[in-house]
Amino acid sequence: MESNGTEIRRVGVVGAGTMGSGIAQVAAQSGFDVVLVDISSAALAKGLATIAKSLERLVAKGKLTAEASAAAQAKLASAGEIEALAGCDLVVEAVVEKFEVKRQVLLALDKALPPHAILATNTSSISITRLAAVTARPERVIGMHFMNPVPLMQLVEIIRGLQTSDETCDAVFAMTRKLARTPVEVNDAPGFVSNRVLMPMINEAIFCLYESVGEASAIDEVMKLGMNHPMGPLALADLIGLDVCLDILRVLEEGFGDPKYRPCPLLVKMVDAGYLGRKSGRGFYAYG
Repeated sequence: MESNGTEIRRVGVVGAGTMGSGIAQVAAQSGFDVVLVDISSAALAKGLATIAKSLERLVAKGKLTAEASAAAQAKLASAGEIEALAGCDLVVEAVVEKFEVKRQVLLALDKALPPHAILATNTSSISITRLAAVTARPERVIGMHFMNPVPLMQLVEIIRGLQTSDETCDAVFAMTRKLARTPVEVNDAPGFVSNRVLMPMINEAIFCLYESVGEASAIDEVMKLGMNHPMGPLALADLIGLDVCLDILRVLEEGFGDPKYRPCPLLVKMVDAGYLGRKSGRGFYAYG
């Protein structure tokens, strides 16, 4: 687990939302010293509370001992500014799926971190090569696309940019295995593999609803019972966040210039209305 002779011991995470808090939790559980950063104190408090509840659930289910839970929490620190990550060997940015926001975060990280540090992005669709180009260390920028919910999902899609070095890739592979996750390497293309396959399916399910082919529950039941999916595509879209689905589809549409990735008008309308899925209490289904 070496990065140019520097062992990855201290891990930073930027963004305390669903993905960031999950990544921070898994890293702390795996014995890394973790610093979770968010400029919003409310988001940071919510993220830390989410981690505490997640660990409690794992203890209650017998999947984690109380001692291991306490040890993980002891490994976790939080801060409101990126400068707090100056001692990290690897930082994962997990901010919103907007190029400009990620660009600003990566620029700040590039200035704050030591030269050996690796910058990883949890982007689910944006070009790693394009993100890496805003930094002075493109060979040390890589995609680490965790799946939601992070504490339960095994896959981490590892995406190399055009300039990502073998050393960076090797270090991130080793670190991912230490997280008890399975790294799968793919190359840099819009949506990578996961969302290039998943999002058109979700979009087509939304078109089925939009065109009154079936009710939401019927569409999801067909995919669960007929295709053996653990969750229907509309319920999955609610879990991911309809705004995130829309952002990814727009990246695919722009990146490939292919109308098959055109977002369903119903998805656009729902996002405009603030119906974002579970996180807003309403999407294709209502949540308490």
